[in-house]
Amino acid sequence: MDIRKLRELIELLKEADLTEIELREGDASIRVSRQHGLPAAAAGFVTKSATLTAGPSTPHEERQADEALVGHVVHSPMVGTFYRSPSPAAKPFVEVGSTVKPGDVLCIIEAMKMMNPIEADRAGVISAILVENGEPVEFGQPLISIT
Repeated sequence: MDIRKLRELIELLKEADLTEIELREGDASIRVSRQHGLPAAAAGFVTKSATLTAGPSTPHEERQADEALVGHVVHSPMVGTFYRSPSPAAKPFVEVGSTVKPGDVLCIIEAMKMMNPIEADRAGVISAILVENGEPVEFGQPLISIT
């Protein structure tokens, strides 16, 4: 899978305010979609001619998603697996109620066998952890809320 092509599809999805793009060539396909205003990527890859299907998201769906999240939300920068601690036996990086400052590690996203620390980009208190430990996450998915 060419990650640059995947990123281009995600950017196209955002720029055109589409909810879904699906490309197919023979048996290979890729679908990139947003649900409730959040982008999500699916596996697969196409290199040549393709078909494109798309539809706009509704403002009501986007407003509902935003209202459900309180404070500053840290989103996943990639597709991978969410981990709250550096190892199964270790304490979680943060808990609800923990105070964080910019640069503090909040969690790890494992992608392609690489552990990627996700850091706080602002100071505050953790108000919600929106993903369970070990769950798969998608690009742009809300992970942690900071108030």
